[in-house]
Amino acid sequence: MIRHITTPTRIEAAGNKPKQIDEFIGRVNSGTDGVSIAQMNSPGGWLEPGQTPHFDEYTLVLEGCLHVATRDGAIQV
Repeated sequence: MIRHITTPTRIEAAGNKPKQIDEFIGRVNSGTDGVSIAQMNSPGGWLEPGQTPHFDEYTLVLEGCLHVATRDGAIQV
């Protein structure tokens, strides 16, 4: 089935500062449980609680630096 998604849905983010998440593909905007594709704009110093999502999540950093900490270590992208 072909589905044309023309606009994202704005999702409220947890964290210490306001963060903009616009989901194109995912549970909220398209009813897709297995993956989340969203554009996020985070202010400097933004932090969120640790998560273990039940879907695949990918991050593409277009500008700035993202510090990611996991159980296995940390990386800056």
